Amino acid sequence: MRTFIHSVSVMCAALLLTSCVSWIAPTVKSELIALQAGEYQLDSQHAALIFKIQHLGLSTYVGRFNKFDAQLNFDPNNMTAASLNAVVDISSIDINNADLAETLQNDTWFNSERFAQASFTSNTVTVISDNSFNFSGDLTLRGVTKPVTFKATFHGGADNWMTGKYTIGFSAVGQIKRSDFGIDSYIPIVGDQIDLEVYAEFLNVGKQ
Repeated sequence: MRTFIHSVSVMCAALLLTSCVSWIAPTVKSELIALQAGEYQLDSQHAALIFKIQHLGLSTYVGRFNKFDAQLNFDPNNMTAASLNAVVDISSIDINNADLAETLQNDTWFNSERFAQASFTSNTVTVISDNSFNFSGDLTLRGVTKPVTFKATFHGGADNWMTGKYTIGFSAVGQIKRSDFGIDSYIPIVGDQIDLEVYAEFLNVGKQ
């Protein structure tokens, strides 16, 4: 009898938990045309900026920057007029190696004492598919500005009860050569090409 009562209790708890999860999960609309237009601010608590670089031709070294911000302005009916601006705190590099992270701040590498931030400002947006777009613009790193294109994908949007704001999911990938920005030490032992990946949620700051 006790076993039966315990089983019933577990089933009831599971059903209640499932009901709660269904209640708090947002209804995500994945069609771009269904997303809300407006000004969006990066939700830094739900964002990642990752970089990947070849090491000795044997492996891919992966790191990230923990502090960055971005603003996105767009209308799903007129994506070519969208704009994206982002800044990255260079000192926030995270590679799970404190000594190397400190070395990368010196003037041989990022020279972050002089150039504390990297920035990206989009100039044009071109359509790739229904929810993918190329954001082309200027990347400034270590005091050097070069044209860079990021392929951006919109994953959907929904009212977010946790923030009280309409939220969209967004990711982007791009490539740069570090030598273009004056960071050319140890090439080719350490690769020249850097792959960049962004995963983030953006909050519509114009909606309450």
